[in-house]
Amino acid sequence: MPGVWIAAAAETAPEHPSTAGPIIADSAVPAPPGQLNIQPYLSLGVVAGNFSTNWRRVSAGGNFYSLEMPVKFTYGLAPNIEVYLTSVMFQNWAGQVSAPGSGGSQSASFAGFGDLYGTVKYQLWEETDWRPTVTPLLSVNFPTGHHFNLNPARLGTDALGGGMFVFTPGVNLAKWVGPIYLYANLWYSFPTTDAGAPANQQASPLLPSVPGRDLITVNLAAEWPLTAHWVALLECYTSWNVGPLFRYSREVITHDVGVLPGIEYIFNSRWSCELGVAIDLVGKNSFYSYTPIFTAIMTF
Repeated sequence: MPGVWIAAAAETAPEHPSTAGPIIADSAVPAPPGQLNIQPYLSLGVVAGNFSTNWRRVSAGGNFYSLEMPVKFTYGLAPNIEVYLTSVMFQNWAGQVSAPGSGGSQSASFAGFGDLYGTVKYQLWEETDWRPTVTPLLSVNFPTGHHFNLNPARLGTDALGGGMFVFTPGVNLAKWVGPIYLYANLWYSFPTTDAGAPANQQASPLLPSVPGRDLITVNLAAEWPLTAHWVALLECYTSWNVGPLFRYSREVITHDVGVLPGIEYIFNSRWSCELGVAIDLVGKNSFYSYTPIFTAIMTF
């Protein structure tokens, strides 16, 4: 038996064509030491309605749009260790809102930077013919985005962050099962405190979900290399609120499940881009939207 385990550990990872990686799901293989990746995103969320407590689709009470422009900086810190930092800028709009804000306003807009996200990943096991890449991670959400003391006249467009630190341990998996490259993420997020909902939270679905409850995130993704340059992409993203482990929460439970079909183009080993559309399918106590997303990956 010891000989079998030693032989398995010595197996090399199966080779597969180059891909850009998923858009929403996180990859498992860390960047090589000294490599820097810069990945800007451009996404436009069009809110189509709300999911009720009974999982039904109801009106959003107005027209709401959110242009998100994150930039992700990834660096290979050491062998098997990757760190990345994500900063995001928002431009939100609300119009024809059925529940007017202060002064009778029915339209508003607001722009600014949201929360800052930092993550460290360590590749525990490299992929072999029989085992996936296994990479634990720890992510921290820094509450840099505007959240409290919202202006009721802005109809929720000025809510750009969650208002508290959130810690997320988790694990990423990846496996080449020719001709498909498979990914899976399992994360558990818990905030430091229960911030409570803003007074005007019901005015706009653009308000981020106040993370009073813990959150389980499960992402799945599959890449199918079609040619040396083109790669088909399909993702499924899910989030589930659960009762907090360490405190009491007043917040309602929310769920969300969606898919993202997309396409990738690999220019060369240093440049690639992706285009997809995130479609919220089912949920509870949350809004649903259709979000086209474009991203480019630059490697230095």
